Amino acid sequence: MKTNMKASLVYFSLFLSLFATISCKNEAKKVAEEEIKIDSVTVEEPFYKLSLAEWSFHRAMRDDKTLSNLDFAKKAKELGFQGVEYVSQLYPLTKGNEQASLDSLVVELKKRSEEQGIQNVLIMIDGEGDLAVSDKAARDEAIKNHTKWLDAAAALGCKSVRVNLFGGDAEKDAAQWHANAVDGLGRLAAYGATKGLNVVVENHGGRSSEADKVVAVLKEINLPNCGALPDFGNFCYKRDKGDRWAGECTGQYDIYQGVTELMPYAKGVSAKSHNFEENGNETEIDYYRMMKIVKDSGFKGFIGVEYEGDGLSELEGVLATKALVIKATENL
Repeated sequence: MKTNMKASLVYFSLFLSLFATISCKNEAKKVAEEEIKIDSVTVEEPFYKLSLAEWSFHRAMRDDKTLSNLDFAKKAKELGFQGVEYVSQLYPLTKGNEQASLDSLVVELKKRSEEQGIQNVLIMIDGEGDLAVSDKAARDEAIKNHTKWLDAAAALGCKSVRVNLFGGDAEKDAAQWHANAVDGLGRLAAYGATKGLNVVVENHGGRSSEADKVVAVLKEINLPNCGALPDFGNFCYKRDKGDRWAGECTGQYDIYQGVTELMPYAKGVSAKSHNFEENGNETEIDYYRMMKIVKDSGFKGFIGVEYEGDGLSELEGVLATKALVIKATENL
């Protein structure tokens, strides 16, 4: 009986020791899990990804010939971007053989972007006719000219194409421009829907730089794939020489109001910059205010970095703009 009692005490002591060991391990595991949980709460992923707008290097590609347009994805990867935004005018097509030329280009660009692990985000389409012009035949031709680039964007795996809403003489009459824009943009967006593409309007001079007028067009079209590409720096709608780009700006839409109004329709954002001061801030655009507007809208997607100044080299300007976007969103 005493022997059995001693054995029982030994077994009970072993049980207590084993229980204590298991309890300690479970407690340690629980603490570790809590630490992981705390870390996951305090360390947030950015609400956006960064893409590089090709226009940032238009001088290097078109004028200086120091960067091939075919190496754009490679350059974006080297600079730490996750996506690219192509510009159609930087890829001149073979006259008389445009479609075959474009098809060949798409194959090469897709191959190179895949090699770099870069996402093709959008194509900015320029020079293919005015979608809001009053002459219906000209408007029809513009729509037709744009569709080949929509086909190219779909083949590249892009999510969107950016178009302009220029209307020539129709821009003198807001009501006429509106009607033309609803027709031209609306029909092109309907085609884009068949390709799984967003068709987005950038505030890019003339009536398109008056955000409320663009919003009115988008509301009337009322298609889920028809939206906006708010640009931080393109809100001048009138210049003293009557030209879209040249001359002193005499009519400027409030840039913060404009971005705020366009964000509910945004399929992307263009972080435009021109000049920087010694602390790395843009001299004319409050990026902290802009990025708060973007985040508060609920936007989650690509923000395109686009340097358009001449105070820095194109490379320096891109890096300065990228750094400013990141800095401006760190505490949001």
